[in-house]
Amino acid sequence: MDTVWAGPAQMDGALGDGVIGYAVEAPDGSVGTVIRLSPVPGFDHLVIDAGVWKFGRSVVVPAGMVTAVDGTERVIKVRCTKDQIKDAPRFERDQDTGDLFYLRKLGAYYESLTTAHE
Repeated sequence: MDTVWAGPAQMDGALGDGVIGYAVEAPDGSVGTVIRLSPVPGFDHLVIDAGVWKFGRSVVVPAGMVTAVDGTERVIKVRCTKDQIKDAPRFERDQDTGDLFYLRKLGAYYESLTTAHE
């Protein structure tokens, strides 16, 4: 069973430390830049500096939302829109991304997006 925490098997490219600094693109525009990856096994996700778009905040996007990694262009594409990312449970820059309560809440939010489109 796929979860929002696992990147799709058919995805082009991989999510490794080499993607730090890559741009992140939603279907409706730029989200920001990858600043770190998940430190928690089984909860693979990207921490993205959303810059001015999100008023200097970082956002967290589970690996299951990634549709493509382009190593040549240094771009990661995600299936969720900017508004969907903006509406996700808020991530504080100094928050520990290993916080399982936060990750479960975030996972439930993104799961609801994927089941709504099936």
